[in-house]
Amino acid sequence: MPTPSGHTIAIKSSRVVGTNVYNTGGEKIGTIEDIVLDKLSPRIMFAVISFGGFLGIGEKYHAVPWALLDFQEDKGGYVVPLTREVLEKAPVYDMEDLIADDGMQARKEAYDYYRVKTDWH
Repeated sequence: MPTPSGHTIAIKSSRVVGTNVYNTGGEKIGTIEDIVLDKLSPRIMFAVISFGGFLGIGEKYHAVPWALLDFQEDKGGYVVPLTREVLEKAPVYDMEDLIADDGMQARKEAYDYYRVKTDWH
């Protein structure tokens, strides 16, 4: 069964990590560094998108709700409805901070900031 954009539902995380992320204007805004999973439910908590820096130095990490990412084959990456300016103002984390408090704080801040309806109780 395909997704609304025509892609298969199942995907290996190894295919996602390292994929470029673009805004709707076609500008590359980052790369998917990781995916944080909720071990107690069948949900992805959020995608971790790196932004800025050079060769891993000075990079900023953002928790972005998975629902905002849409894979587009012509880009070979994910497109999000975010501008660079919106991402620059988003909450920023160190990689370890993303899973502090079991990832709950980063997830809440991401869903609140991007105004995405929560899918957990």
